[in-house]
Amino acid sequence: MPELPEVEVVRRGLERWVAGRTVEAVEVLHPRAVRRHPAGGADFAARLTGETIGVAQRRGKYLWLPLEGRDLSVLGHLGMSGQLLVQPEEAADEKHLRIRVRFRDTAGTELRFVDQRTFGGLSLHENTADGLPDVIAHIARDPLDPLFDEAAYHAALRAKRTTVKRALLDQSLISGVGNIYADEALWRARLHYERPTATLTRPRSAELLGHVRDVMNAALAVGGTSFDSLYVNVNGESGYFDRSLDAYGREDEPCRRCGTPMRRRPWMNRSSYFCPRCQRPPRVAS
Repeated sequence: MPELPEVEVVRRGLERWVAGRTVEAVEVLHPRAVRRHPAGGADFAARLTGETIGVAQRRGKYLWLPLEGRDLSVLGHLGMSGQLLVQPEEAADEKHLRIRVRFRDTAGTELRFVDQRTFGGLSLHENTADGLPDVIAHIARDPLDPLFDEAAYHAALRAKRTTVKRALLDQSLISGVGNIYADEALWRARLHYERPTATLTRPRSAELLGHVRDVMNAALAVGGTSFDSLYVNVNGESGYFDRSLDAYGREDEPCRRCGTPMRRRPWMNRSSYFCPRCQRPPRVAS
């Protein structure tokens, strides 16, 4: 799934190309694309028609389009393969086009939701007092948010009986970090993914958080990470950070620090990539 940098790249594109535009018509071409909107596709289209799109917002991996003058937002679930594309109106339809949004202006472009695997979708939700769609009110702030509370995060890490990678992926503690950037930050911090969070000192957790921010900012600078054609920005362009990865996907390749072959281990239906020398596993109490 796309992580914070990839979603932020899409958000910036939507801010540039969609904000301030009024919806003329909506076509829902596949029912699964609006399955999180319980009233169905016809209701989604009717309620969105005539509304003006505000500036796209993001928290962690979650992206939404607030509606101007309303306490409503369109929440975008990108899932495994969802794409929000701004395309010329005359462009041929994509094979997996699921939703089309036309606008009441002369810009000549429309918003398309394309999703090969149909795990993603769009849905309308009431906003909380903080302006978040109500279904994601429980999601923590992300490490690039200026209001992210580092002291509270460290306290939560120390109190939680878990391991460091699980904590990084816990969206109620810190949002936006997924498998790729967790492995990258842990490699940079020389921490094994099974290190208990209770053993992290305040300076160590601050260092890890700094690496999380650094790797995400580096990915943002080159448009995110793309391993196939499924992740693209709103103009259909892929990111290039996969060329700079130090850990993820580098099994048996030499560690860029010490030269030891990188390892991959199954982990929570995913994989963890690490250097067995730089990121030594925690000692098991006898």
